[in-house]
Amino acid sequence: MAQTATVHTFDVTLSDVDRGVYESFTLKTARHPSESDAYLVTRVLAYTLEHCEGLTFTQGLFATEEPALWVRDLTGRLLAWIEVGTPDAPRLHKASKACDRVVVYCHKDVGPWFRSLSGQKVHAPERVTLVELDRRFIEALAAKLERRTTISVSINEGELYVDVGGESFTTTPVRHGLPG
Repeated sequence: MAQTATVHTFDVTLSDVDRGVYESFTLKTARHPSESDAYLVTRVLAYTLEHCEGLTFTQGLFATEEPALWVRDLTGRLLAWIEVGTPDAPRLHKASKACDRVVVYCHKDVGPWFRSLSGQKVHAPERVTLVELDRRFIEALAAKLERRTTISVSINEGELYVDVGGESFTTTPVRHGLPG
């Protein structure tokens, strides 16, 4: 018998001083049976860090041709392709041909991934931003994960602060371009 997705609910308070975004919202996301705690937490953080009009979760792991999230305008035109993990060069190539902005949030060791991307052909590599999130930070947040989680996310001068379960965590996301 096939396992089904588990729904997780996140009550989010977002204070993104760097972008001037201050909102509270509830995210309901289906977690694929093969999705790790770290991947789910990174996907939710990507949503909060990219929060804007038109941002939605896709079918994610259920639909291999879609990113974790995307931003579409009111006409349905794709504005941003947002991945989680370590997509290969052909996937980044496809994404950068599909829209003008591609962002990848990575919660793993980026060294081997960067080496695998080096020298690979990617359409318009300047459109691709790789955001490295500290693995220990993600693992600490994942340990607090529940089916219903209340989180407070603040971004100020590039620092990311997250309060969850009565504890505070902080990290500095590191932004990279594609390796040459």
